[in-house]
Amino acid sequence: MPVRPTDRTRVNDRIRVSPVRLIDEKGGQVGIVPIEDARRRAEAAGLDLVEVGPTADPPVVKILDWGKIKYEKEKQAREARKKTHVIEVKEVKYRPNIDTHDQERKTKRVRGFLEKGNKVKITIFFRYQQLRRPQLGDEILDSVVKEMEDIAIVETRTRLESRRMTMVLAPRAHK
Repeated sequence: MPVRPTDRTRVNDRIRVSPVRLIDEKGGQVGIVPIEDARRRAEAAGLDLVEVGPTADPPVVKILDWGKIKYEKEKQAREARKKTHVIEVKEVKYRPNIDTHDQERKTKRVRGFLEKGNKVKITIFFRYQQLRRPQLGDEILDSVVKEMEDIAIVETRTRLESRRMTMVLAPRAHK
């Protein structure tokens, strides 16, 4: 069985220090024994010799079923991964002179993203003459915040930076 470099637990032949403090399969202290004797006992029991206390002097080893322990750890890791939810940041772009129907459609899309549990970054791009009227962008952002106040909170909101204005909405915590 190939050993991954991230797996630092020494098992069977990978334990090279002698003597070791041995714990049998029932959890009883055997005492300090040579490593060869510990390997023989583990082999006789049909189990593995696992280093459980590498920093102790002498190192502590235990006779147990390493395959079963490893399987249980992997199973717990799989369960933990199932329960995690990755929050993505979706982006919706507006223009300062957007038509009301287009704004409603994009705002509906923002609501959908928030309901799925994602954060939404709203960006308003300005061009040339539009830069003279940043209040148009503020009006759009205010209307989006007003529409989403029941399901979202404003995480960050910026003033005009170069030619864009941004705001990040996060979904409210469910009660």
